[in-house]
Amino acid sequence: MRPLLKFIQLLLLLELLILAAGFFIISKSGTGIGFGEVALLSSILTIVALVTLIIFFRGQERDPASQTLHSLVAVTLKFLLELVIAFLWFFVAKKTQLSSVVLFFVLYLTFTMFLVLIMIKTLKNKSL
Repeated sequence: MRPLLKFIQLLLLLELLILAAGFFIISKSGTGIGFGEVALLSSILTIVALVTLIIFFRGQERDPASQTLHSLVAVTLKFLLELVIAFLWFFVAKKTQLSSVVLFFVLYLTFTMFLVLIMIKTLKNKSL
């Protein structure tokens, strides 16, 4: 359970860094997006990443067959939740300006790379 807490702290630090960078960039330039959009989207993606980490590390404490299943469930759930978020962001909230699209994909890639690096680091010594 200790590695999970360490990575949750890193996730929260990443969220704070994203919020600070978003506030700084928005206040210094006219990007056409508000800080509320950055805060809302990054918070939602942080929650998705947190759920993914919890499922993934819960599986690491189990037998090897269960580890594989938990890893697959974590990645699949992350993908499906982010598809739903993308659908809601682009089609329901009608955030189709270039700045909103770039914001979504930059945050999506940031959190995805964070999770991939954590999973690779964790599985480097432990094969599925």
